[in-house]
Amino acid sequence: MGSVAKLLQGRRVMVVEDDYLVALALSSALEDAGASVVGPISGAQEAVAMIEEGKEQVDVAVLDVDLNGEKSYRVADALVSRNIRFVFVTGYGADAVDGEYRQYERCQKPFDHQMLFRALTVGTR
Repeated sequence: MGSVAKLLQGRRVMVVEDDYLVALALSSALEDAGASVVGPISGAQEAVAMIEEGKEQVDVAVLDVDLNGEKSYRVADALVSRNIRFVFVTGYGADAVDGEYRQYERCQKPFDHQMLFRALTVGTR
């Protein structure tokens, strides 16, 4: 997987994705890279509840922008309020992300796993 993937070793990555097959493939790739996957979670409400309860440690998160027709911004806000880094993923272009959220890292689907791993590990040791 390469040196970038080694940075995920021991990291707890929350996966918020409504497409079961995408979530399964992503979770598998993250686990192969040494991460522990929290989820996958398919809905914004469930993800926000998990973050707010704080029962699961989350180091970084992968957020699908569109969760069954609902934007994942509430999840992003909950992560930001706890200083948890995240990366938006979307099958649509940059315009799929509302202006106030375009400052956050975004990976285009289908994504290159190495590119996603790099985005998740920016600023980590």
